[in-house]
Amino acid sequence: MRISEKVLPQGITSEACNKRTETDKTDKKQAKKSGKRLKRKKDDRIMEKKTVAERQNPKIFLSGSIRGGRQLLETYRFMYDALEEAGAEVLSWHVADPELEENESKMTEQEIYARDIGLLAKSDALIAEVTVPSTGVGYEICRALIRKIPVLCLHRSDAAVSSMVLGNPEPSLEVQTYSNEAALNEIIVKFVRAL
Repeated sequence: MRISEKVLPQGITSEACNKRTETDKTDKKQAKKSGKRLKRKKDDRIMEKKTVAERQNPKIFLSGSIRGGRQLLETYRFMYDALEEAGAEVLSWHVADPELEENESKMTEQEIYARDIGLLAKSDALIAEVTVPSTGVGYEICRALIRKIPVLCLHRSDAAVSSMVLGNPEPSLEVQTYSNEAALNEIIVKFVRAL
């Protein structure tokens, strides 16, 4: 069916529709000639949209001591809530789970490792509470730095933090001290907004 035979919306002439059809055909011919260029532009737009979406809800790996001691569980829970309120998606929510030890007792060491490394691989950034020394937290920080994702290490002002954290010159690593929940919240919100 030709455009002139179609029922057209009021105010649209068949000449205007035919002209648009000819323009579409010309665009398609040019697209065939420069196929990769148009595909690349489309891919760039998709990546740009994805990057904007990721900025709106960055995926955060929350790292905190588990076997090294759970005395900061309430702080981890506070950090989890602060991240969620800041619009982040916390992938490693289990760190703030009060029933973590019970749940992990049903898992093998390999399952725990695979879960944590899998979540870290999906993360846009890592936030670690480093007041309580933990081999696992240090390992996760190193893996995040190798991936070149931003890392924020937080600790109380009275903590004896490792020189491997404090002295690390890696540009994607930031270390901050906090004295109370208000300061901790402010640091977390600022970090998430900068992603």
